[in-house]
Amino acid sequence: MPRTPSPLLLTGARLLDPEPGTATPGSWLLVEEGRIVARGTGPAPAREDAETVDLAGATVMPGLIDAHVHATAFTADLGAAADQSPSYVTAWAATSLSAMLGRGFTTVRDVGGADWGLSLAVEEGLIDGPRLAFGGKALSQTGGHGDFRPRGRHGSRDDGCCQGAGLVCDGAVEFRRAARDQLRTGAHHVKVMLSGGVASPTDRIDSTQSSEDELRAVVEEAEAANRYVTGHAYTARAVNRGLRLGVRCIEHGNLIDESSVELFREHDAFLVPTLVTYHELSRLGPRYGLPAESQAKVDTVLQRGLEALRLAHEGGVRLAFGTDLLGGMQEHQSNEFTIRGQVQPADAVIRSATSEAAELLGFGGEAGTLSEGARADLLVVDGDPLDDLSLLAEPERGVRAVVTAGTVRRGRLGL
Repeated sequence: MPRTPSPLLLTGARLLDPEPGTATPGSWLLVEEGRIVARGTGPAPAREDAETVDLAGATVMPGLIDAHVHATAFTADLGAAADQSPSYVTAWAATSLSAMLGRGFTTVRDVGGADWGLSLAVEEGLIDGPRLAFGGKALSQTGGHGDFRPRGRHGSRDDGCCQGAGLVCDGAVEFRRAARDQLRTGAHHVKVMLSGGVASPTDRIDSTQSSEDELRAVVEEAEAANRYVTGHAYTARAVNRGLRLGVRCIEHGNLIDESSVELFREHDAFLVPTLVTYHELSRLGPRYGLPAESQAKVDTVLQRGLEALRLAHEGGVRLAFGTDLLGGMQEHQSNEFTIRGQVQPADAVIRSATSEAAELLGFGGEAGTLSEGARADLLVVDGDPLDDLSLLAEPERGVRAVVTAGTVRRGRLGL
């Protein structure tokens, strides 16, 4: 296990609190045993046992949270994943997670592919990456968004190994058993496919998927385990159906309408737009393995994504930050800040990537905040992201240091 770091006292800081969307200059922050234990303004307390660093006006903010990643997706051709070696996939995932940490993401939620072993490897320090909340395999009907077989392949491989992102189920009994199996491994959530998708070869974007009794079975099992269900969906029809059946979070939602906004508010549900992935799939998809039948679907959701974000933001929907990038396109993860900044003010975008995402993941008060008692997952930023969101969109320029549980993992604290 990683060793407990020495006490750390940061002085001369601008503390950025995402919840109210404010930044307080002339502040200090004290970290002990990996947690924030005190903070204030003015002169800092004298602590001879602490490493004291004067940040000279730099911003301290909570580490970022990406609520929609696929750490094991080494290619945009998700059907190819089942034919790859598990050791190769793990090595690729370790590299991917390490790069995410370097961009300032101290917690990520994998919504299809990563398992308990990968999460444990991060926790024990075997993999250098952000804390990993996982859901295991996403549950899909035959021919649904989690069924990546081409039309000519008739057999299935559901041996539970780590390569694939989806698990094909049919009927309430199979969905219930599959949900229980993901939860058995310690999954933080269960994901279901509510509609067609881009990366799956045989379904339509505008289809609805998984029957009501199948979805009710999954929701029942997640609630019994004090976990939640998140659903992949694009159209208002698919989104609304999932929300009415108890799905707590919707991934994507590019084609929602006003009726969806009302249901999000009624059920206090979350939306995780993933706008950057459509930009990159449109631009680079074929280079990174996206099959032709999937490439043809990209434009269907690309054009409406920004308007859906605007509708949700103005309608008061709870929004979390997500990217959904595949293969080599993951290097563009931080560009989601630029895209969202076209519609939302900077404080709302930052909140979606910190405190709101933490609430979705069940880490409220633990991550995404500078509150006393929270885990000391921090970014030191040269400048104020509330005034200049590009500092997070271009972390190589704006992010000076990345800290997890009180330990500097990237960069340096002082000048």
